[in-house]
Amino acid sequence: MTEMPAKEAEAREAIVAAMRRLDAAGLNRGASGNVSLRFGDALLITPSAVAPADLTPDLVARIDLADDAGAWEGPRRPSTEWRFHRDILRARGDVNAVVHTHSPFVTVLAVARRQIPAVHYMIAGFGGPTIRCSGYATFGTEELSREALTALDGRNGCILANHGGITVAPTLARALWLAVEMETLAFQYHQALTIGGPLILSDAEIAEAAAKFADYGTK
Repeated sequence: MTEMPAKEAEAREAIVAAMRRLDAAGLNRGASGNVSLRFGDALLITPSAVAPADLTPDLVARIDLADDAGAWEGPRRPSTEWRFHRDILRARGDVNAVVHTHSPFVTVLAVARRQIPAVHYMIAGFGGPTIRCSGYATFGTEELSREALTALDGRNGCILANHGGITVAPTLARALWLAVEMETLAFQYHQALTIGGPLILSDAEIAEAAAKFADYGTK
């Protein structure tokens, strides 16, 4: 077998490590969720129905970003959500990593079809005063991809109705950090709703916080 280029091998190993980290943190369970990385003119993405403990770098699939049909290379089929990963990377030149989770409190809000308002200044890390909830569409479809792109407009994360969440970033480390922050904000919002509801920060207060976020958090 031809030896994999070193940088591609490193990217594949990073994807495996990311999936295991998400599982260990309780943001995904079993084979749920998926991760992708831009790699030149292609994307590398986790395979379908492989638990993190069983995932190895050689199982990560490769898809040409320019291929509308989503033809893939690898021993296992790519995640059923390959389409929104590809479309996000096509549409967002600022994004190199996409993380999709079924984390508990984000998913609670997803099934309630609630966006996250500005309950805490950390929401500024997502690019605005809300983390939007998309409209519903069946997993793996073009419609879901369109819904995700709409909800992500001007944002670094969104909730997928009756599904889970997506975070995007220039680096995988940043996208993972945002996934943790989104789950934290979802938990805080959920808990605040049980004691009478949160007081929401103003757009001006979030804009002030956003100005400080350029150098904040994991890069």
